[in-house]
Amino acid sequence: MSKRRVFDIDFTPDTAAVPAGTVPEAPAEKPAVSRRGPMATAISENADALRTRAEAEEKIRAENDRLAHEFVRLKKLGLMVDRIPIGRIGATKLIRDRREGRDPDLDELKASIKSIGLSNPIRVEENEDGSYELIQGYRRLRAYLELLRETEDEAYEHIPAGLVAKGDTLQSLYRRMVDENLVRRDISFAEMAQLALRYAEDEGTRAKTLEDAVNDLYASAGRQKKIYIRHFAQVLKAVGDALKYPEAIPRALGLELKKRLEADAMNAQVLRDALARVQPSTEEAELEVLRSFVEGKRKNAPRSPAAPRPGVAKTTLRCTVPAGTVRCQARDGKIEMAMERDFSGIDRHKLEDAIAAFFAALEDDG
Repeated sequence: MSKRRVFDIDFTPDTAAVPAGTVPEAPAEKPAVSRRGPMATAISENADALRTRAEAEEKIRAENDRLAHEFVRLKKLGLMVDRIPIGRIGATKLIRDRREGRDPDLDELKASIKSIGLSNPIRVEENEDGSYELIQGYRRLRAYLELLRETEDEAYEHIPAGLVAKGDTLQSLYRRMVDENLVRRDISFAEMAQLALRYAEDEGTRAKTLEDAVNDLYASAGRQKKIYIRHFAQVLKAVGDALKYPEAIPRALGLELKKRLEADAMNAQVLRDALARVQPSTEEAELEVLRSFVEGKRKNAPRSPAAPRPGVAKTTLRCTVPAGTVRCQARDGKIEMAMERDFSGIDRHKLEDAIAAFFAALEDDG
């Protein structure tokens, strides 16, 4: 008789507890046991830290590049403003379009700065050594220097300045200076003409002639204004060093001076002699000499205010001759005769004989 084999079935408590017809939940996975040693763990953590740091540095570099480009862009536009020491600002790179000497409007500017501050910063270009070169704002810089000297207030040791990006051409820097004054319209034709003359003489510019200089500097000015500047430049070239107050010359008088000087090469010396003889000490006195020159008068010496002005007294008459009626006007240094006749058709030698006879008759005591 054979033996029966008996098998024991062991039901775990979890399996036995699951009701029939249901799906048992999957048993939770046991956490994998790390087999890396302390050195491997340290290397992995260090690599993660280096990667995080590299990403942060890349973001910082990108932001710095963006800010640097924005800084350069704003500098080119002259929008970067800082307060810089006035002692580190030079004004020698550009020939200024302002004459040295007392500016009658400077006191007004100083009073405005003391009251409300400087509303329009100067413009400077930074040099390699940390100093600055003035581009725009000569009068504003002068006002600050005078206020510092007069008040000894430390507030005037630094001046608001727009930082202009380096690399602009000399012509571009001149244009920046000139265009600001053209907009403000407080610069005289003589000052603009003087700058054009000096610009043409400057070997660092590309201008070879006066016309080149005017076209370069005043490119934004109208055609007629450029013509006026050239006319004033011709006057200054002829007698500029003999004038004390050229900036006071009105436009109309300047154009008349140009015509008179151009009419005869000797007229420049005549005007120089007149200015040297009178030695005017005021703007009005100098303008009077210039007006007298334009009108063809001779001004021998300054007269007292009570003395009659030269050229005011005159003699006017009409004279009947076989050819018709002559209207004549005589004054100091000038005589005019007019009648209905074309004198341009008369032979030149005949006119010379007539003029000689006329003056001979005036000198004849008989």
